[in-house]
Amino acid sequence: MRIWDINPGYLNRQSLLGEHRELHGLVSIIVNRKNGYSKHPETVRWVGYGWALKQRHRELVCEMVLREYIDNSPVKTRSNKGVWPPVYIDKPHVQFQLLREKYREKEQGRIPLPGNEQELWSHHKYSVLARDQEKYKEIGRDLAKQKVDFKSLALELVEILRTPPGEGGIRNAVQHMWGHVSENNEFNNIENWSLKRLLLATQENAKKSGEPYINKSTALSELMAWL
Repeated sequence: MRIWDINPGYLNRQSLLGEHRELHGLVSIIVNRKNGYSKHPETVRWVGYGWALKQRHRELVCEMVLREYIDNSPVKTRSNKGVWPPVYIDKPHVQFQLLREKYREKEQGRIPLPGNEQELWSHHKYSVLARDQEKYKEIGRDLAKQKVDFKSLALELVEILRTPPGEGGIRNAVQHMWGHVSENNEFNNIENWSLKRLLLATQENAKKSGEPYINKSTALSELMAWL
């Protein structure tokens, strides 16, 4: 049993659908107080964090929908709103190592596993921009000066992405993404669109165009989980 902490975009089809299945199993164990796996470290760390489990489920489902899978099984737990479990079974940088071994000569996820700090940052830039412009600039400066390593950056990014983005931040980030995938003069009135419509159009154009930078972005699916 495993619930990953890194973005679902890094999971291949088998891992993505597998985590979705295991998350429902974990919720059932907690809600129904089942004995099976009740002492498993993964179960223990999520007890009392129903809201966070629900949000992780939303992230998984948004990634699944982006890959054209259908989900009709909502998670309704809601305890401890806004709070995530402080414990990691494996720290985020170790999770990337585990996936690298797991996917050796196998299918990769939508987002390729990062080989260095710069690649990891390029995947997360718009997700961070949606939440904190100053942090976005700070991380960029620190990377340019080689003041941050992969281990610390992986942990920081996971924790930043657990913070709910504001509507203004989401619009700013998605408009930047839209600029990469829209055709010239396509839909000039996007300022009047709802956030969901704008993000859906960005997803559609990204898949249609195959634009690599946006298709490797965590924001392409995870921002939808907050709308």
